[in-house]
Amino acid sequence: MAKRRQDDSIRRRRPNLQPRSRILVVCEGRVTEPDYFRALGRRERIKLIEVVVNDEGGVPKTLVERAVQLKKSADREARRMNDRFLRYDEIWCVFDIDAHPNVAQAKQQARDNTILLAVSNPCFEVWILLHFQDQRGHVERHTVQGICRGHIPGFVKSVPFSALDGRYEEAVARATALEKWQIECGRAGGNPSTDVHKLTERIRRLAADTVVSNLLRLRQ
Repeated sequence: MAKRRQDDSIRRRRPNLQPRSRILVVCEGRVTEPDYFRALGRRERIKLIEVVVNDEGGVPKTLVERAVQLKKSADREARRMNDRFLRYDEIWCVFDIDAHPNVAQAKQQARDNTILLAVSNPCFEVWILLHFQDQRGHVERHTVQGICRGHIPGFVKSVPFSALDGRYEEAVARATALEKWQIECGRAGGNPSTDVHKLTERIRRLAADTVVSNLLRLRQ
């Protein structure tokens, strides 16, 4: 009987770990972007963050509309199951400016529905390029992709994640400086630019915060 009471006491004292945050990443591209975010999760061992990549593709407005639908669906399921952790903590849409129509409407719809955006101009490969060099001059999609192939032999669509080893912090610094420079020039979001680092940094921060929180709980 004493042993049973002791076991019950241990169970009562066991700390509850912080549930992992749920982030939904809805990508325009079907290969490059989804493969990158999946590889990022594996490489950084972000096991406490759930990154769900919807890789059906679509133009920005369609992408945001799909994100809104997925958000509402998750909210309904959370209410049905009486489990708030079934909701997404954050939803991000990842798309390019390129020559897409209705970008302004897509951005407004995202703001209206609390959808966050990681937009690249002209394309996602600007983020890949910034791992290797600065880019301030106006550049076309195919040119960016060609320069990336010069840095990453064999790169076509899927990014060989090992080719980016040790370059992440430099890429964040370059992307941040590029954003500041475009704003100072009165061209916020202009060509070239990218917000992808805001999403990657957010994922890393949420993962780190969750780990610290759980360590503190375990020490209680």
